[in-house]
Amino acid sequence: MLLSNEQLERYRSDGFLLIESLLDQQEVEALRSAFTRDCKSPGPHLITEEGSARVRAIYASHRRQSEFADLVRDHRLLAPVQQILTKDVYIYQFKINSKSAFGGEKWSWHQDYLAWRIADNLPAPRQVNVGVFLDDVTEFNGPVIYLPGSHHGGMLNDRRSADSKSVQHLDPDDIALTPQQLSDHVARRGMVSPKGPAGSVVFFSSEVVHGSAPNMSPHPRRLLIATYNDVANQPSWPEQPRPEYVVCRDAEPLRSLGRSFLKNGELVSIT
Repeated sequence: MLLSNEQLERYRSDGFLLIESLLDQQEVEALRSAFTRDCKSPGPHLITEEGSARVRAIYASHRRQSEFADLVRDHRLLAPVQQILTKDVYIYQFKINSKSAFGGEKWSWHQDYLAWRIADNLPAPRQVNVGVFLDDVTEFNGPVIYLPGSHHGGMLNDRRSADSKSVQHLDPDDIALTPQQLSDHVARRGMVSPKGPAGSVVFFSSEVVHGSAPNMSPHPRRLLIATYNDVANQPSWPEQPRPEYVVCRDAEPLRSLGRSFLKNGELVSIT
C-alpha cells in the first residue's frame, strides 16, 4: 500500500507521479454517479463555463457525497500522501474539474500554491494534490500537462493579475506564467502529460507548473483533485476569508479507513 523508494524519488524529482488503474471500474462508476448527483445541487460551489451551463468545476463534493468523504480517507490515497508529506494531514481543498466533450475550456499554466498564498495566507507549500481520473485520459481530451522539476525553483510569480476575474476564485488565468517563463522551463526539462484509464491517480506538488488545453474530442475529461495540507501549516485567514466550500476549515487529521471507500470493495496494492 506504500510507494516504493523509486516512486518517491520520481515524485520528488519530477513533482508528480502517476499510478495507473489504482481504482477499479466499480469504484470509478460509484464516483461518477456521485459526481452526477452533486452537479444537481445548486449553489456557489458549482462553477460553470463562461456563457454556458456546462460545469467547469465543483467544490467540496466530499461534504455532500459519502463516496468522496470516504475516498479522501482511502489508504491508497492517504498513505502515499503521508509518505510524501507528514502523518497528520487534512483536506485543504476538494474539487472536480470537468471538461465537457466538444469544447471543455483550457486551464492556463500556473502553480497552485501561489493562489493559496495570495488568497488564504497559506504559510508554506506543504501540500500534495491527488488527481483521480474519472474518465480515460488521452492525448485528445485535454489532459493535464506538467513541467517536470518546475517545483524546485519556488514561485515563478508573486502576484495575481490586475484584471482578475473574481476575488473568491483565483482562475489560473489570474496567476499564469509568461510565455518566456514557460519557454525557459520547457527548454530545460520538457513537458509531460500523464495519461491512463479511468481510475488512475496522479500525485502532484502544489509548486509544479501545470496546465491543459481545451477538450476538442467527443469524450469528457473529469478530474477529481483532493488537496491534502499539513495540519501544522494552517492559513492565517485574511480579513475576508474565502468561503468554506473553497477552503476547508476542518483540520482534524485524517485517519485511514483501512479498506476501499466502497464498503464492499477490497484494497489493492500500489505497483
